[in-house]
Amino acid sequence: MKKLIITLIFGVLVSVNSFSQERLTWHTDVNQALEIAIKENKKVMLFFTGSDWCGWCTKLQNEVFKTSDFEKWSNDLVLVELDFPRRTPQDEKIKVQNRQLQSIFKVRGYPSVHFVSPEKTPDGKMNLNSLGKTGYVRGGANKWLEVANGIVKKTI
Repeated sequence: MKKLIITLIFGVLVSVNSFSQERLTWHTDVNQALEIAIKENKKVMLFFTGSDWCGWCTKLQNEVFKTSDFEKWSNDLVLVELDFPRRTPQDEKIKVQNRQLQSIFKVRGYPSVHFVSPEKTPDGKMNLNSLGKTGYVRGGANKWLEVANGIVKKTI
């Protein structure tokens, strides 16, 4: 009976955590994400990661991005994952897009998180106004969100 109760509790906790993660939308097409951000008047968080090889990236996701605190905090942002996997197959269009953004933002290490405020020019081009960047921050979600708030809340 005791095993059954523990198993049920564990199942409920896993379900709750899975449910909260399903509510976060991580875009991989940056153009689509920028259009959404402009339409909804939101800032954009670009998460440069090596999903299948970068230990610090996994640590950042587990300690911060997979928490309910991050989920609540990120409601006013459009989230974009720019992945650089080594073993996992990836669409060529996404690879090219991610490499271009890596070059534009001069990303040299992972994880790297850049915050931008997109705007369309009268001629239809997209400008990405950089708000700042961060990476892994020791101390869990609260410490990371403190740093991220300092970046996102400043005015352009």
